Amino acid sequence: MKGCPPVCYDADAVPPVHGAPRTTTSSERLVLTSGDGAEFAAFLSRPRERAGAAVLVLPDNRGLSGFYEQLTGRLAEQGHPALAIDYFGRTAGTGPRPADFPFMEHLGKAHKDTLFADIAAGARCLRAEGHQDVVTLGFCFGGRLAFLAARPDLGFRGVVGLYGYPDTLFGNPGPTQLAGELRGPILGLFGGADEGISPEVVKAFDEALDGAGVEHEFVTYPGAPHSFFELGRPELAEACADAWSRVLAFLERVPAGS
Repeated sequence: MKGCPPVCYDADAVPPVHGAPRTTTSSERLVLTSGDGAEFAAFLSRPRERAGAAVLVLPDNRGLSGFYEQLTGRLAEQGHPALAIDYFGRTAGTGPRPADFPFMEHLGKAHKDTLFADIAAGARCLRAEGHQDVVTLGFCFGGRLAFLAARPDLGFRGVVGLYGYPDTLFGNPGPTQLAGELRGPILGLFGGADEGISPEVVKAFDEALDGAGVEHEFVTYPGAPHSFFELGRPELAEACADAWSRVLAFLERVPAGS
């Protein structure tokens, strides 16, 4: 199967940890308002001491879950304010959800325009907190959105996508087809054993960005499956550690702003 799998992370999945915290943090659940007036859930973690760009986290196809709430905390521990957003406020409300939440039903009702309106609202929230330099970091479905969010009008200082499918999907053009509309820097991290994203698909995206003159870097981890960035899988610890290092280096190259 190409593209995103039915389940990216299980409901009890936990993100890997990158070393010791650099600072203390605080976190809270928020309800944000999108451009069309719709409300959606978000989760914000703030570092006491900043070390670089703020991060807008775009979850996988399950939407906002404990995995991404914890990930904002891991990012904040390293000095990066981080906000994870949900995709399903219009159809599922803004409250917490059970492990058996039927996310695929709600994913089928999501529309590109409202998804990007919510992404823009998330970025506005971070900027209202005083963080003018924002990078978006997405996973699976959110990784594809992150690549597409490299459009100049959204104002991101860079985008990072982990195992985001870049090619045409369900008849819709992807980042590969829209490479000429994107700008860098872009960091793409992929699993070499990802059954949904072939090496040929990654290569075509790489070549499209090259052709469009978009600054980017792609890393493929041999033997790593889709959703390899997860705690508790010793065989993937090296890939997780390298991915963390690359993401943090990318973020710290972006100035912290005012």
